[in-house]
Amino acid sequence: MNELDALVDSARAGFAQATTPADLENAKAQYLGKSGRITELMKGMAALPVDEKKSRGAAINQAKQAIEAALTDRRQALADAELQSQLKAEALDVTLPGRQRGSGGLHPVSLTLERIEAIFGSMGFEVADGPEIESDWFNFTALNTPEDHPARSMHDTFYVEGGSAKAPNLLRTHTSPMQIRHAVQHVKRHRAALDAGQSMPEIRVIAPGRTYRVDSDATHSPMFHQCEGLWVGENVSFKDLKFVFTDFCRTFFESDDLVLRFRPSFFPFTEPSAEIDIQFQQGPLAGRWLEVAGSGQVHPNVVRNMGLDPERYIGFAFGMGPDRLTMLRYGVNDLRLFFDGDVRFLAQFR
Repeated sequence: MNELDALVDSARAGFAQATTPADLENAKAQYLGKSGRITELMKGMAALPVDEKKSRGAAINQAKQAIEAALTDRRQALADAELQSQLKAEALDVTLPGRQRGSGGLHPVSLTLERIEAIFGSMGFEVADGPEIESDWFNFTALNTPEDHPARSMHDTFYVEGGSAKAPNLLRTHTSPMQIRHAVQHVKRHRAALDAGQSMPEIRVIAPGRTYRVDSDATHSPMFHQCEGLWVGENVSFKDLKFVFTDFCRTFFESDDLVLRFRPSFFPFTEPSAEIDIQFQQGPLAGRWLEVAGSGQVHPNVVRNMGLDPERYIGFAFGMGPDRLTMLRYGVNDLRLFFDGDVRFLAQFR
């Protein structure tokens, strides 16, 4: 074996020992680099006689090509090994079931609102809708709460641009303005019959929606939901209010032995007024009285602001918090959980 054959075998052995591309490049430099063995042999040809240069150069070139071929083969082998290692690490078991996105569901408060609408819908109540940015007239004045009324202090709210100094716009503090709007439109549709002394179809409506007040703790939120109801006709009494709301509560909580208590209270838009408390007979809340709504007979001034004669038309109104009803129905003890957006909490209601 001559010198050049030994050099090629040495290069192949060195390349074979390289386990990474970096090691291979270091081995290449020993043979094909600027100071490598092949380069040194090429430089040594300058001292050879002219007749030997041709044969010697051809032999060195042949050895160089063999070393380069060995280098290419080793590079490819290392690349193939890296690819196989990557494929093995990222291998997929095609027999496993495919990954699917989790199914969504309605928010628990939305479930409660749908349940409320369905129950009152079965009693003949319509569902009203209205703007969340409300005028002072519909939010306060039309509801017998003029500018200097002390009850306004219980409704700290957020005022917004628009309106005027005397009639500013605000985020509604309750959904009662929707009752007034609905009643005014209802009266307009039947104005001709009223002027002729004829009877008007009863106003029977609920008004669910978002409301806003400056309030925040475990049982209150700056944004919360309300559902208010209104029934106005010629022969609507407080007895009807007690029957309707008792039937609603027992249906909502699926408890026929649920007890209701109407406790005297004050609201500027109803007279007489009452807070409504419920008492469960079974479960962790058994025996406790829990306030769930406010109610009362519609105040004559409010009836007038609807465009009706309070001597002829009478009715009742109520207002409840769907958020609190949701807490009671599902056993949630912190209102803020409904608005944190934690998927782990919300997934329980799918």
